[in-house]
Amino acid sequence: MKLSDLADNPGSRKKRMRVGRGIGSGKGKTSGRGGKGQTARSGVRIKGFEGGQMPLHRRLPKRGFNNIFRLDFAEVNLDRIQAAIDAKTLDAKDVINGEALVRARVLRRAKDGVRLLGRGEIKAKLNIEVHGASKSAVAAVEKAGGTVKILAPKQDEEAEKAS
Repeated sequence: MKLSDLADNPGSRKKRMRVGRGIGSGKGKTSGRGGKGQTARSGVRIKGFEGGQMPLHRRLPKRGFNNIFRLDFAEVNLDRIQAAIDAKTLDAKDVINGEALVRARVLRRAKDGVRLLGRGEIKAKLNIEVHGASKSAVAAVEKAGGTVKILAPKQDEEAEKAS
């Protein structure tokens, strides 16, 4: 095989339609844009315009807000931790925190911290350090003989420098 023999599959690349090239092309004269006016021009088209009537999106009231300080926790259930221990990717003797969970591929990333949830059951005695935990998760870990330490949420570096 030579480099000159390489070619795309037939039909994988389509020629673009050349508009405004005569009536026989099927896209001549107005080029598929209809008649005259604002919608025939380039760059200008009013999306929510209702003929001068107040548009629906401006008639409806505004609601809610976005809290810019909200922390986004990575959530992990007890059954996922137990499965990782059974698969020997997590060591039950070590401290289980966000970093260990990411290393064991239980979580993809730790985000603003890890929150432990109580689905499933835990058999091993664990020492867990997380940024949040549900009551049922804490009860299940303590029932198995382990401990759950709740850490303070991560602060931004800028906020730490300011204080």
